[in-house]
Amino acid sequence: MPAERPAPRRVTLADIAAACGLSKATVSLVLRDSPLVHADTRARVRAELERQGYVYHRGAASLRRGGSNAVALVVNDLANPFFAEFAAGVDAALAEAGYVLLLGSTGESPERQQAVLASLAEHGPAALILSPAEHTDAARLRRLLGPRMPVLVFNRALDGEGAAGWDYLALDNRQGARLATEHLLAQGHRAIAFFGGHRDSSSCQERRAGYRDALAAAGLAPDPGWLVECAPTRLEAARQAGALFARDPAPTAAVCYNDAVALGLMAGLAARGRRAGADFAVVGFDDIAEAAVAVPPLTTVAADPRARGLQAARLVLTRLRGELPPAPHAVVAPVALRVRRSSLALSDSLTEGTAA
Repeated sequence: MPAERPAPRRVTLADIAAACGLSKATVSLVLRDSPLVHADTRARVRAELERQGYVYHRGAASLRRGGSNAVALVVNDLANPFFAEFAAGVDAALAEAGYVLLLGSTGESPERQQAVLASLAEHGPAALILSPAEHTDAARLRRLLGPRMPVLVFNRALDGEGAAGWDYLALDNRQGARLATEHLLAQGHRAIAFFGGHRDSSSCQERRAGYRDALAAAGLAPDPGWLVECAPTRLEAARQAGALFARDPAPTAAVCYNDAVALGLMAGLAARGRRAGADFAVVGFDDIAEAAVAVPPLTTVAADPRARGLQAARLVLTRLRGELPPAPHAVVAPVALRVRRSSLALSDSLTEGTAA
């Protein structure tokens, strides 16, 4: 059996300094982009850094200088276009303030979330923006992050011991779902489903509450079979589309947990010979970029994910500058309905269905 090779030795600051004939202090200044070092010397040091494969340990450097220029963002599902746009907004605001973004995704796993956060903590970020995974244990999270880390929780509230004390930025989930349901009611629909999401998620609970509010105001109660749970992804929504038609009467419209679910539902309808925007009305939630160019264009509740990312980052930066009171700061961002062709009126549906 061949002998194990020893692990390669880590290149140190002293190695770079010796190769360049400089002091460690000078090399350290180059790593911090200090203008005190001549441009020719900086170029020579950077060439040697690249040649030897030196890795700058930002976490240790942050501890040495008493601060960090990094903010961590950890989201529950980076595959969701909403969070890609949200992250772009966070990054833009941080870059403007001279900070860099450390990004992680948990795939809705609390265990993965713990591992990601522990790894990011090694870099010593100045603050954390977190969209928590479902079933996050707030007390366990607080033990990991400690009492000093500034944290902004986004959109999903944390319950239980340890949940208090962090800043919170939420979407107006309840009002958004109410607007979506009221729109479908105004279009003549009465058999309206709520499709997608998991009931344990606080954002799903809030959106279902808004849906129920609108139905109750219209003197209606939802059929339990019209509340369909599924993972908030396009693939699972497409797979579960048939569940909407397992009861008699079947719904004629659906408020979807998010746009990914709505787009998946539209694909699932097409696979079953039904046409979103022609014989079934669909409303999403988020207004991701793809919503406006879907076929048909998707009616949705606009949460403006890029603007929410900018807002989240600016709240964190305000906290870091000491411009917020010590008490946790909570903000609820407004939402608005964007009406497009996926949410037809019931009378139009019947007319088109008869003509076909």
